[in-house]
Amino acid sequence: MSRYAMLLAPSANRVYADQASRMSQAELAAFTPVLSAAPDEIGATTIGGVEYLTFTADLSPRDIAYVSNLSSAYALFELAGDDLLRPHTLTPLARYDSDLITIPKYAGKTNEQFTKLVLNLTLLASASAEKMLDGHLTVLDPLCGRGTTLNQALMYGYDALGVEIDGKDVEAYKLFLQTWLKRKRLKHTAELVPMRRQGRRAARRLEVTMAASKDDHKAGAVQKVTVLHADTTQLDGLLRGNVADVLVTDLPYGVAHGSYDDAGGISRRPLDLLERAVPEWLPLLRPGGAIGLSWNTKVARREQAEDILLAAGLDLVEYGYLEHRVDQGIERDVIVARKRS
Repeated sequence: MSRYAMLLAPSANRVYADQASRMSQAELAAFTPVLSAAPDEIGATTIGGVEYLTFTADLSPRDIAYVSNLSSAYALFELAGDDLLRPHTLTPLARYDSDLITIPKYAGKTNEQFTKLVLNLTLLASASAEKMLDGHLTVLDPLCGRGTTLNQALMYGYDALGVEIDGKDVEAYKLFLQTWLKRKRLKHTAELVPMRRQGRRAARRLEVTMAASKDDHKAGAVQKVTVLHADTTQLDGLLRGNVADVLVTDLPYGVAHGSYDDAGGISRRPLDLLERAVPEWLPLLRPGGAIGLSWNTKVARREQAEDILLAAGLDLVEYGYLEHRVDQGIERDVIVARKRS
């Protein structure tokens, strides 16, 4: 067994950076299903005045490829003797330039490292975990806003599917993605078209097809982004079933953002939305797929979220302590559940 030290990436969000080490320990343990053996003695160690995430493991080259995608991973070293560090090359999934993730700035945007963490935890809990590096997967965000989760899915080389009730957010995402693709000179198509259900206009659909290079485009190795401008609690007839491998989303935090209730007003209770939406979401998820949710525990207790998912027939996946402070009004937590095969 070898001892490893991982240097964690700095975060633009200081509050998140202060908690990243603890959360990364839980995230590393979540990689166990895809590694040759479970990492052991996971903790934080200060070496030369710098804190590292340390652990014991026998890592094969493929194992290193997996842990390269840890949300806060910056550099990986093997400890050799008297705190000597032997570097290992990290090879994170990065199909596009990182500014696909970092350029968008808007009120309510989720921290990019946290978005990647929740996607990782959800994918690793699903039946598709071993396909993380080399599978063609589909990620669904049914409350996608301006597309932070969708863009992370694209970075991984996956297809992305989103639902958003705010038409301005859908149009802003279309504008950003088209502008970014044009600036990068990447082959793509994009159109925003109406959708009908029972002869009536029910939604709008943004369809983007893109490729990371000209050679990929010629070979047909394209990715698809689909975003519905629709109510996530009324998706019947708009999407086919079993379309997504994982579902990852932020519930409205009930501070700057709420959700629409049945009367068309704004509700500050995210679990009301979750209870109405889960029956719409589950048919879209393939057997063995997983759901990963984050939300503000100041407005909704964890036990209530768990009860909704259990009542829907999902199996909860236990991870380490992931609750953390975002700001004065938000204490955020993560819950992951798996659909039975």
